[in-house]
Amino acid sequence: MPASERIPAGRVMPGEETVTARGDGAAEQVADGRPGDGRGGGGRAAQAHPVRLSAEALTHGELTVRGQVREASNAVLYCTVTHGGTTGTCVYKPVAGERPLWDFPDGTLAQREVAAYELSRATGWDLVPTTVLRDGPYGQGMVQEWIEAVPEDAGLLALVEGEEPGPGWKPVGFAEVGEGRTALLVHADDERLRRLAVLDAVINNGDRKGGHLLPAGGGRLYAIDHGVTFNAEDKLRTLLWGWAGEPLTEEAREVLERLAGQLADGAPLAARLAGLITAAELAALRGRVADLLRTGVHPSPGGDWPPIPWPPV
Repeated sequence: MPASERIPAGRVMPGEETVTARGDGAAEQVADGRPGDGRGGGGRAAQAHPVRLSAEALTHGELTVRGQVREASNAVLYCTVTHGGTTGTCVYKPVAGERPLWDFPDGTLAQREVAAYELSRATGWDLVPTTVLRDGPYGQGMVQEWIEAVPEDAGLLALVEGEEPGPGWKPVGFAEVGEGRTALLVHADDERLRRLAVLDAVINNGDRKGGHLLPAGGGRLYAIDHGVTFNAEDKLRTLLWGWAGEPLTEEAREVLERLAGQLADGAPLAARLAGLITAAELAALRGRVADLLRTGVHPSPGGDWPPIPWPPV
């Protein structure tokens, strides 16, 4: 592979300030356990030992806010949840902390995050961490199992010199890197990413960035941040264009055939999604699955919508 600059993947860690919920629903900033003045400093929010959390635990467990994930465009709170004597970590995104989006006038980011989890689970690929909709200290929101990213030696995304990717990499496009220079943005030719590219096409993901990819132990890969999905119009914007126009794998076709049945009127998956996205969005979802099966290829960039999110991480 040519000389490259790896693009890091992984979730932003909790900020220096922690936020704790009081009984009246207000928030209090603390540093090292002492009341703070909101200027920063203090200790990083403590993390519990990694514990896999079930939907039951995330839905019914006691949710305690421990910190805030910085650099997020909407409120993202780092929490612990305790259920049945077990405590694990999770992310809580309250609807009250969402910024309005002109092109997503209906529903909430939290509902679409849960809908993306439902689709991921239906594929059998389980690419999205367990995600539920529930009430929390700041009202209804999405609660998602926290996945600790484990850096991979080879990486998943990179900027490389030259006009062609090396073996094992797929080209995405050229990016300006400063001082009049450009570099080729590439992603790994990885079956986990290829599955995710199919899932993103199905859910019409408008914001697939590098920072949303979480390599985990045992070779698992998870993807997060699915609030900008399921629009009835084509909004696909992703870093995973490397397979554009290539035939879908046999596995992907089988998954899509199964999804088509699960999205039929009256099917349990369709009924769950009907409570999370609009009727028009559900109809468009069915149309995207049908189109993928009809064409048999990965979609290509098209239309007026920018095909690559910026910044890419």
